[in-house]
Amino acid sequence: MSTTTLLYIILAVLFSLAISFFQYFFKVKKAPKHHIILFILRSLALFLLFLLFINPKVKIKKTENKKPKLAVLVDNSMSTSFFKEEKTIKNIVNTFKTSKELKEKFEVDVYSFNNTLEALDSVTFTKSKTNIAKAITGINNLYKNDLGGVVLVSDGNQTIGDDYEFIHSKKAIYPLVIGDTTVYEDLKISQLNVNKYSYLNNKFPVEVFLNYEGKKEITPTFSIYKSGKRIFTKKVSLSPTNNSAIVTTNLTSTKEGIHYYSTSIEKLEKEKNTKNNSKNFSVEVINEQTKILLLTSILHPDLGALKKAIESNKQRKVEIAQINSFKGNSKEYQLVICYQPNVYFKKFFEERTSNFLIISGVKTDWNFINSLEIGVHKSSINQSENYSANYNTNYLTYIQKDIGFNGFPPLKDKFGAVNMKGNQSLLFQKIKGITTKAPLLSTFEKGEEKYAMLLGEGIWKWRSSSYVKESSFEVFDEFINNLVQFLASNKKRKRLDVKLSNLYLANETIAISALYLDNNYKFDDRASLELILTNEETKEIKRYPFSLMNNSYQTAIEGLSSGSYSYKVKVDGQKITKYGKFKVADFQIEEQFTNANRKKMASVAKKTAGKIYYKNQEKQLINELLENKKYFTIQKSITKEENLIHWKWILFLVVALLTVEWFLRKYFGKI
Repeated sequence: MSTTTLLYIILAVLFSLAISFFQYFFKVKKAPKHHIILFILRSLALFLLFLLFINPKVKIKKTENKKPKLAVLVDNSMSTSFFKEEKTIKNIVNTFKTSKELKEKFEVDVYSFNNTLEALDSVTFTKSKTNIAKAITGINNLYKNDLGGVVLVSDGNQTIGDDYEFIHSKKAIYPLVIGDTTVYEDLKISQLNVNKYSYLNNKFPVEVFLNYEGKKEITPTFSIYKSGKRIFTKKVSLSPTNNSAIVTTNLTSTKEGIHYYSTSIEKLEKEKNTKNNSKNFSVEVINEQTKILLLTSILHPDLGALKKAIESNKQRKVEIAQINSFKGNSKEYQLVICYQPNVYFKKFFEERTSNFLIISGVKTDWNFINSLEIGVHKSSINQSENYSANYNTNYLTYIQKDIGFNGFPPLKDKFGAVNMKGNQSLLFQKIKGITTKAPLLSTFEKGEEKYAMLLGEGIWKWRSSSYVKESSFEVFDEFINNLVQFLASNKKRKRLDVKLSNLYLANETIAISALYLDNNYKFDDRASLELILTNEETKEIKRYPFSLMNNSYQTAIEGLSSGSYSYKVKVDGQKITKYGKFKVADFQIEEQFTNANRKKMASVAKKTAGKIYYKNQEKQLINELLENKKYFTIQKSITKEENLIHWKWILFLVVALLTVEWFLRKYFGKI
């Protein structure tokens, strides 16, 4: 407590006594005895009241011991059950959880991982994907400033994500390898590359990577099948020194629609795992390619980013042209993107027959856009402003999920207020952290005409930012292609739209989303949607209700066996349905491995100053952690300033003292 506060308390005592003395004893010749009681009550009440205003504080010094953290990462994927190591892992987890010595030295946290990292509740070993790199990165971010280590309980086989062998980890990693480390003779299809789309009567390439583990020379046969009929075959030569091969071929698209294929490599005589000897793929054959013209008035990195994003869908072709030198016919294109238009775009807008997308920026002539009478007007000045994006959950024109728009870098455009009519905004403007209702990305529908406006340049930064977050351009490219698909299509808008893929892997979670609109093409959140799924081989019918999430209906299907399925989505009480088909391939990516990846796990341990262990060696690992002197408890001294009094109790005592004084004064006739 400070000297000043102590002085205030002494003054409070003196003032309380002085005021009470003045009331009950000053100029009183012979004070009755009960005045002493009243004097004490009044003095206490006044002192406590003064104490409330002073509010004295004291400094309390506490010592805190901070143990190092130990994260135990447990592989919860299907490969564990494939190696029949479920019981082993449960015993390992139980050993780490119940070790008293470990708990005395470490703060032990147990996590499970597959495609995501989460606190361990229970292990089911039913997850179809393994991302070890994501689990290691997640723990490093979570325990950024904490001293500690990581125990990685896994077979070391990863199916998705970055190669964990090259992930930088500040924490020492102690792999505990489960599964069979014996190397068996194995032949597998490690990767298959094929385009999702092809054009009628065109050839599409198929590229297959084969890998071999064995001690002798072999010449297996590789084949491609369609509808049970072999359409391609090739002999492949492999040996212990030449243990990989690439097979390429071109297949012909002869019929429009979705076509399913399977690839297979001949099995070895003593091969233990034959499930990785085959893979399936599908190709959608379309009749014509969507041609898109990107007209620009300037050179900008956005042009390349847009071209790459749109052409990630092989059914689309983008041509970039300068508006001053373009001599073609814009009527040949299904969509025209006008990048930072100026008066030179006048001819295009006068003659246009196709839908369009306008992207503005600091070089845009807004006087020209205002004169187009497309429902857009901006009162701009010759000064730029940065506009961040804010996702609109009420956007209804087509299904577009939030891909992290709020975290993207801002776009740049001329400063000014913008007004639009007849638009639906997918993104709103956020200026200096303040969200507005001004549109950033809007779509328009006027009869059969569709167009859109993006108010800002710099979308190439969005694509880069999305890659940093997702380690892939796929999410951003899908966003751009959703917009392009809406604008390039001249089909009448449907009241029911269902989104799903043509081919899934067995045991993969199948997420299906649906958008349902009322007669005025506004989202109807009162509807009841149902998915009716039919196995075309067994004729088994399953029904799945949709759940309302934001502005779409969603459902998820798990545990479907391999085979062909037809589906029907219907709206209860309405004659509106959507039909389609998809296939579930008999392929478990987690079952493609014949043994644990001891080599990679050892490499990770070495790079992070850890040490590799194997199943049944968990006690040795615990002893290593207990004896390792680089893990120690940190003692911290923390000084906290706390209130000396509890104001509620003090206030209650003041009221009580004054009340008792009042009743005594009343009793003795002083009132």
